[in-house]
Parts: sequence; structure tokens; C-alpha cells
Amino acid sequence: MSNSGEVQSVDRAVTVLEILADRGEAGVTELAAELGVHKSTASRLVGALVQRGLVEQNGERGRYRLGLGMVRLAGAAASRIDLPQVAQPICEMLAGELGETVNVAVLDDRHAVNVCQGLSQAAIGSFNWVGRRTPLHATSSGKVLLAFCADRPRDLTLAKFTGRTVTDAGRLAEQLDEIRARGWGTTSEELEIGLNAVAAPVLGTRAAISASGPSFRLTTDKFPAYGQRLVSGAAQISASLGVIA
Repeated sequence: MSNSGEVQSVDRAVTVLEILADRGEAGVTELAAELGVHKSTASRLVGALVQRGLVEQNGERGRYRLGLGMVRLAGAAASRIDLPQVAQPICEMLAGELGETVNVAVLDDRHAVNVCQGLSQAAIGSFNWVGRRTPLHATSSGKVLLAFCADRPRDLTLAKFTGRTVTDAGRLAEQLDEIRARGWGTTSEELEIGLNAVAAPVLGTRAAISASGPSFRLTTDKFPAYGQRLVSGAAQISASLGVIA
């Protein structure tokens, strides 16, 4: 297919979505008439949208309507706009509850970027991470993003920051499998000596929420409890964004 033909197909597919958004439901004959194409062409377009979950068919009437895939895409778009505003009070609440600094970070190419933060009242460990880009393989948020984001980068450079940084690709892959299985991830002095962190994915987005603090206070035996609390906090953020995880 030529480039002009591909563009025309995309334009027609978008028009189908707009028609269904406006009318609620439509049959192939109606869609073909609106597009000015043969029914077979309209049927192929709708079929492609059905395969992607963007359109679904009413089993009883045979007409088409927008599918749940549209909700997922809308939620993902909204999350990028509203995420810091929605997550900020939850970060502050968790920081007060856990006694550690809580951040939300988003995937940005080969880094995690912190977009909001709730500061701990503790005298030690209240570092401002907002706006800071951190390596994916050496941070709890980064590992969670690698574990749960479908569009994660595949060719990371595993730089060494401390003696505990995971620089072996096979070992990192094992850790990501473990994170997916239990639902949260950790790092223990992998980015900085004396710094530990726990993170959970904000499902339905490209974000993770983490708690970080000095290793003498955020000890490894606290990881499971913190992980579960962060999973709960992440679910609150997803729900507030209207994201279907």
C-alpha cells in the first residue's frame, strides 16, 4: 500500500471512531455510507479496530460500538496530564504514614523521572528528587517500570554505581520476573550506599510510586510491608485517574 493509501486508511479508521463516539452504535452499512466506501472496505476497517479492542460488536444486534480499548487509551493520556496533581496528596499521605520520602516517577526513554514527592518529616533522608532522572536498573521505581511497562527499553547500559548495583543482564531479568510475580520491587544500596527503596507500579500508566530512605531505617525486613502499602497507594492513584488497570 502507498503512503497516501495508508494515510487514507488511518483517516477512515479515525472517522469510524468519531462516528461511533457521536452515535453510540452503527452498522457496517451506515459506516460505509458515511465514509463513502464499499461495505467490504468498511467491514475491513471495523474488523481491524475490533482486533485492537477499540471497537466491539453488539452480539444481539450486530452493530458496533466503542470498545474498552478506548477507555484504556483515554486513561493513559489523562494519566500523563493529571498524574502529578492526583498523586501528590497520596505521596504526602504515604510519606507521613511510612516515615520515608515517597515519589512518583514516570518512564522517560532509558530513565525514570520523578514528577512529584511527599517529603518525610525525618531529619535524615528528606532529599528532593523531583525532576531528577535516575537509572532504571539501579532504582526501585526503575525496576518496576522495566517489569511492568510494555514499551520498556530493551538495550540498557547497566552502569555500576555501587558494589551492589546489578550489572548482569541475566540477573536483572530474574529480578524483573520476581517483581512481576509479587507486584513490587526493591533496591538495597544499588544507586547510593546507605539508600534503600521500595516501589510499586501505578497500573494502567507508565509510572511507579516508591518509598526511599536510609538503609539503617528502611531496613530490608520492612520491604514486604512497605511494598504492599505502596501497591495499595498505587491503586488509589489509578482509581483517581479513572484508569482501568
